[in-house]
Amino acid sequence: MTEINPNEIYTTGETKLLLKISESTIKRLLKRGTLRANKVGGQYRILGKEILRLISPELAKQSVAVYQIKR
Repeated sequence: MTEINPNEIYTTGETKLLLKISESTIKRLLKRGTLRANKVGGQYRILGKEILRLISPELAKQSVAVYQIKR
């Protein structure tokens, strides 16, 4: 299994392989706003943390909570 780096930027093709879903499913998730991405040069770029958020919303909440701890 490939590890998803939260700070890495992935293409839709790479995201498709990581999530094991079709290109049309990726496009549907992007259109609905379920998967957030930025469009660069006509192609979508997806942050690893967005992929992780899609896979496990709880994991995303925990990672945000770490940054919100007052030191």
